[in-house]
Amino acid sequence: MTRSNARELAVHFVFELGFSGQSAEELLAEALKRPVFELIGQEEPLYAEFPNAAQREYITTLVKGVYDHAPELDGYISKYAIGWNFSRLPRVVVAILRVCMYEILYMQDVPNAAAINEAVELTKHYEEPELASFVNGILGSFVRTEPLPEATAPAPGAADFEDGTAQ
Repeated sequence: MTRSNARELAVHFVFELGFSGQSAEELLAEALKRPVFELIGQEEPLYAEFPNAAQREYITTLVKGVYDHAPELDGYISKYAIGWNFSRLPRVVVAILRVCMYEILYMQDVPNAAAINEAVELTKHYEEPELASFVNGILGSFVRTEPLPEATAPAPGAADFEDGTAQ
């Protein structure tokens, strides 16, 4: 499984949190299990491979981090979504933006450019193409304007992804 696939799974779980009323811990306890992946993987290729321990840790960090920092992340989204009311943004776009902003703010082993590129690609996959430019604009303004932590070396578990990168 690549880091991109793990990130996409995290976006799925963050999206689901918006509807489930569960905490991140509760949702992950139910969804991040081999039998669930085996069942869903029959129809959804993203779930065909169960994540290894390092990949599950990355997914868990993202989902719990987004859950814990949602008000902060939503504030940034509202601030940079010029001309858009937060409540009118597609929920999948909000999930993608939350995950990307969390990575930028709290996971310095992920390069900002990689996080933004992944967010744009996920938006293209799940939404209308025009929204990808919108997401790119929000994230570009965010990284240019906000004081952000400095990047660090790749996380020790980066090699546990097929691509071996910290993306």
